[in-house]
Amino acid sequence: MTTMAKRIRIGDLLVEKNMITETQLQHALQEQKLSGRKLGNTLVELGYVEENALLNLLSAQLNIPFVELKQFRFDRALVQSLPETSARRYRVIVLREDFDGLLLGMADPTDLFCLDELQRILKKPLKPAVVRESELLDVLDIAYTRASEIATLAGELDEELQEAAVDLADFVTEAADSDAPVVKLLQKIFEEAINTKASDIHIEPDEKVLRIRNRIDGVLLEQVMNEKRIASALVVRLKLMAGLDISEKRLPQDGRFNLKVKNRNIDVRMSTMPVQFGESVVMRLLDHTDGVLALNKVGMPTTLMERFRRVITRPHGLVLVTGPTGSGKTTTLYGALSELNKPEKKIITVEDPVEYRLPRINQVQLHEKIGLTFGNVLRATLRQDPDILLVGEIRDAESAEIALRAAMTGHMVLSTLHTNDAVTSALRLIDIGVDGYLVATALKAIVAQRLVRKICTSCIQDYTPDANDVQLIKTVGKGRDFSGVTFKHGAGCPHCHNTGYRGRIGVFEMLELNQPMAEALRENNINAFTRAATESPYFQSLSLVALEYAEKGLTTLDEVMGITAQVEEAI
Repeated sequence: MTTMAKRIRIGDLLVEKNMITETQLQHALQEQKLSGRKLGNTLVELGYVEENALLNLLSAQLNIPFVELKQFRFDRALVQSLPETSARRYRVIVLREDFDGLLLGMADPTDLFCLDELQRILKKPLKPAVVRESELLDVLDIAYTRASEIATLAGELDEELQEAAVDLADFVTEAADSDAPVVKLLQKIFEEAINTKASDIHIEPDEKVLRIRNRIDGVLLEQVMNEKRIASALVVRLKLMAGLDISEKRLPQDGRFNLKVKNRNIDVRMSTMPVQFGESVVMRLLDHTDGVLALNKVGMPTTLMERFRRVITRPHGLVLVTGPTGSGKTTTLYGALSELNKPEKKIITVEDPVEYRLPRINQVQLHEKIGLTFGNVLRATLRQDPDILLVGEIRDAESAEIALRAAMTGHMVLSTLHTNDAVTSALRLIDIGVDGYLVATALKAIVAQRLVRKICTSCIQDYTPDANDVQLIKTVGKGRDFSGVTFKHGAGCPHCHNTGYRGRIGVFEMLELNQPMAEALRENNINAFTRAATESPYFQSLSLVALEYAEKGLTTLDEVMGITAQVEEAI
């Protein structure tokens, strides 16, 4: 038996409650016919009604609960009692089982046909609840993990390899159709990575097992398979996709390919390396579906972003974005480029590799083997009359000196440097052999950044700092009183794969060079430069910004400790 209020016409109800006008309803109905989407979604997309107001109205009118899925701790096994195809088709999730039936979270609880079909599939009394469709789709991605499917396909591929007395390369090359086990297995591996928002996939053969590890929010999560022999088949297939030499197993190789997974355009950068028990493969996943993030979407605080905007719109100078690998430097630089990309500006980038393709911008991919090196390309770009130059990375004295001289001769130069904080970045340029006066004259600003993990909102709870935490707060807080602050952490739940974290947020510090800093650089006086930098107006260290995020309950003291340790190592 299904618990359900009478069917209602959502459009008429919204008009009756004066939440929309009759004209808006008619316009939404016309748009709905063209798009085929639900009327409620259409009204929200057109901006005629807020999603929360619509869902609260449905909840009250139908006398059913409105469930916030972000705060709901679901049972993965219970969710999977409904086949994934049905869950996605009807936009529904099994939330809870009570003595009187199953509670279902539904994007459209007025759909009686859907409830009849679900009754037939689940064969239990059903009670609907209303949920946000966007949250529902996110939870479905988390709940319906591909781990079991991947394990099953791995077993099928292992059996097929045992039966096939043919050359492995021929076996994989001939597996052209989408039903071949190796193709289906890779498809599921990529789907799982996209569902979990992984940045990298690691395929690692061990002595007796194969490990597939996805890097999620900067941390690796592992799935172990006993079918070690399938590793070679996966590597050969991936090499073919990336256009690499399948017969070369003794040397590292790099390649890239594009694929479409769940209607998302993914650019895959692949690296192979010979290891003790075969070849290790690491794939960096770059999602190009939504294009390059705008500068106001990279996560910079408003005041710091306005300062950054002022600096990059100057006619000349060098601006550095610094941080370790995976700290979001490229995202910030491309956000800056998308803002500077105007018809009246000539922009050239020198990169290795080109990560995002942008219209109107001349992007040069380095190729060391044919002499297309940083130094050669940088010299050539200056003869191309650019207004703005992006140097993918300053690696040595040659590339640093060319970039700095370009910044002195009327060009705005943007680049990255692998340093731990803003203060040590200017000193690093001198360390690699650039004259202090050159750095003092051309360098205008340095942005240092990190990504810290955000506490999962579904399992966030109060946290009492221990003795080490208290010492950290005193050291980083520099006299500020944090005694009344309730810090938070995540207990771990299915939403966050039991890590306590979900998603990441950028932590930024920005140093604009002033006269005292420039004088210290000209004299190679490291102590004077460090003192002038830390005492400059508006400067806040990465550690202090991260601690403020912890104070607001966005991240944990453990993450603050991680950033503080990195910065201290650099000093």
